[in-house]
Amino acid sequence: MIDLYFAPTPNGHKITLFLEETGLPYHLHRIDIRTGDQFKPEFLAISPNNKIPAIVDHQPVDGGAPVSVFESGAILQYLAEKTGKLLSLELRERTRTLEWLFWQMAGFGPMLGQNHHFNHYAPQPVPYAIERYQQETKRLYGVLHTQLMKNAYIAGEHYSIADIATYPWVVSHERQRIDLADFPAVRNWFERIKNRPATEKAYAIAEQK
Repeated sequence: MIDLYFAPTPNGHKITLFLEETGLPYHLHRIDIRTGDQFKPEFLAISPNNKIPAIVDHQPVDGGAPVSVFESGAILQYLAEKTGKLLSLELRERTRTLEWLFWQMAGFGPMLGQNHHFNHYAPQPVPYAIERYQQETKRLYGVLHTQLMKNAYIAGEHYSIADIATYPWVVSHERQRIDLADFPAVRNWFERIKNRPATEKAYAIAEQK
């Protein structure tokens, strides 16, 4: 059984997408980041950077004590290796998948997060920041579009943790002032993932109180 510490953010959705896709049993613990649950000592013991998501695996493959993991990319890699799913064992495909997972973690997520902040949450407009992160968002969508013009999924012909990591950030494309009509390969990929039964279930769970 996996304990998942969760809030309905793009990074939180990554893990429910994986768990629903693979059928791995889990228990959802909602962390209210608006009221400061992420700063409670019991959560910090699992996630010292006070960010969701985090997991505790009570049945690790080595048969030892429970394993806690924080950082969404690390969680996806851990769960993929635990289950043998959504991360190929073939050298080249595995390497591509991890490249694009780290691309999402290092660039696509953080830059789009800054886009969200300066467009919607900053206490006063900062035109330079708005323009900078808007242009970087467009550049990154262009990188993704180019990759998806060559492949059915981000790392190749198979759905993987690279897709799972990236999809929840594309869900908010309208808030990022991105029109997917400008990136048709991304739009095609997005619609196919949106209509996967596991995706529909993961997002329905997130809406439950």
